[in-house]
Amino acid sequence: METIEFILYVSDQMRSTEFYGKLLKISPSLNVPGMTEFNLSENVKLGLMPESGISNIICPVLPHPKTANGIPRCELYLKVKNPADYLERGIQLGGKNISELQARDWGDITGYIADLDGHVIAFAKATNSNQ
Repeated sequence: METIEFILYVSDQMRSTEFYGKLLKISPSLNVPGMTEFNLSENVKLGLMPESGISNIICPVLPHPKTANGIPRCELYLKVKNPADYLERGIQLGGKNISELQARDWGDITGYIADLDGHVIAFAKATNSNQ
């Protein structure tokens, strides 16, 4: 695979672009009507697409994404150096606190928030400080 892109369907592209830009402290690599992209690493991108745009492709075969707005539909799991900073910033930007930062059974210290559309975002670091 050359590039991996995860695309979240959002109710308001501008609002979500501002949220993710401030949350991740990065500027979009692409921001045009219908698609915003953030480069998370060399080969991984996060895309934001309006629900109204994707509905032109997937409906009526699948339900309109707006019918699931606020229902957890995915989890974006990001390993970062200081997850507490990201969690706090996300809540200050309007995200919803789901689960406090704590050691998890799988070996990471992880906390969870929901973005403005209810997508779950986990910020984690390995309990082994070398990772």
